[in-house]
Amino acid sequence: MSVSSILETARLRLRPYEETDIPDLVALIGVREVAATTLRIPHPYTERDARDFLAAIVRGGEIRHAVTLRDDDRLIGGIGLAVEEPQQRAELGYWLGVPYWGRGYATEAAQEMIRFGFEEIGLNRIFASHFEHNPASGRVLRKLGMRYEGCQRGHIVKWDRKVDLELYGILQSDWQSRVK
Repeated sequence: MSVSSILETARLRLRPYEETDIPDLVALIGVREVAATTLRIPHPYTERDARDFLAAIVRGGEIRHAVTLRDDDRLIGGIGLAVEEPQQRAELGYWLGVPYWGRGYATEAAQEMIRFGFEEIGLNRIFASHFEHNPASGRVLRKLGMRYEGCQRGHIVKWDRKVDLELYGILQSDWQSRVK
């Protein structure tokens, strides 16, 4: 498993984060709408948060990539897999800056990350969840071929509000039958 792999799709490049991404990270993630749809992104998001995020990537444990446009390497979001090797599974997570919502970028990036997880890491299962108030993310997960697996009611607290998580998953065998 290489965290330094660069993955490409028709429109996107998924590459390791760089220190030069910090200003764009702060600008894109610093918007309340982005933080409201994610578990681990605080609001406000500061340069210190971005530096801590990059340092955590270096310490390892997860595959985290910047999502950039292939044409100009402009940062538009992030994607990652939290791999649990003994269980041959990973949790998929992603975010996009608001100007890039609704253009199919999340689906395109996630399709490539799922391919990477199954083909190059050898995972058996990839799963993801979204906040109940973020149905757009549920649509992305269904487009990826993930199956709805249930709701964890009041599972997390985000900004002093109990939030339900909608759970999805896909097995390698499901994915292989979709790509053949």
